[in-house]
Amino acid sequence: MNNLADLPSADLPLASVIIPNWNGALYLPTCLDSLRRQTYPHFEVIVADNASTDESVALIEQDYPEVILVRLPTNRGFAGAVNAGIRRSQGQIVVFLNNDTETDPNWLAEIARAFAEHPTVGLVASKMLLFDRRNVFHTAGDFYRVDGIPGNRSVWQEDRGQFDQQEEVFSACGGTAAYRRAMLDEIGLLDEDFFYSCEDVDLAWRAQLAGYRCLYVPTAVVYHRLSATGGGITASFHDGRNFIYIVAKDYPTSLLKKYWPRVVRTQLRLAWEALRAWRGEAARARLRGQLAGLWGLPMMLRKRRVVQRTRRVSDEYLESLLTKVD
Repeated sequence: MNNLADLPSADLPLASVIIPNWNGALYLPTCLDSLRRQTYPHFEVIVADNASTDESVALIEQDYPEVILVRLPTNRGFAGAVNAGIRRSQGQIVVFLNNDTETDPNWLAEIARAFAEHPTVGLVASKMLLFDRRNVFHTAGDFYRVDGIPGNRSVWQEDRGQFDQQEEVFSACGGTAAYRRAMLDEIGLLDEDFFYSCEDVDLAWRAQLAGYRCLYVPTAVVYHRLSATGGGITASFHDGRNFIYIVAKDYPTSLLKKYWPRVVRTQLRLAWEALRAWRGEAARARLRGQLAGLWGLPMMLRKRRVVQRTRRVSDEYLESLLTKVD
């Protein structure tokens, strides 16, 4: 199946593109129109709507009859909406896509090709550029630092061809991330206790622990209106909480014994910076998030026992994935 171009459409793996949506009517037409232009012929589009109060549902029903609409009665966040979409989907390839994006016509074809050519890969990360500055990166795959901080590789850098090679990375950014269905069947879906932010990092940790690699594919290109339908205070709270959740749930004990001083110092630094900026709403939200993360430690430690039992890779491999910091 390496040469997808030689296969008839019916024999190509079905890709399920899942778009979580909350009040995104302003952005959905650009996203959905770009999916209509995909050169890959065998895919379905599922919009999981988080009880939007704008015109999102009417827009989809009237103008995009090919889209499968999953209407949720309440806002279940990114994780809950995507999981609802996955459960409705049929594809061997499952792709998350933000509603405020525009996809290159060859985006899905390049994702499918990467999975076909690399059987040990469980995750594919796309090349994500800014929507309004298309020579500037949002991410070329994501990293995870030894001090417990995740981030977007290459963020804000000008695209000068420095990330034009396929290579293994830690994670795929959830704004445009592709997964093998078989892997998700084994390791599980997004953890809905994360709600919004870092659920993709948690999923990447679980995949890496189980031995699935993540491949960055620069020919799979997406343009992103950064934080058009999220961010701000909401992101500050959930980042503050979920950074702690990931360490408690996923960070292997053997490596945590080595790097725990850096993890603690970083959390204290973030708390101190938030205290210094106390008048700002985002800073206060960050502190509330950190407190919520500490409060949720017992729950995450219970989950940790299950996650760490799935581990099939060495300390050396896991440490090679982590980005070093001073």
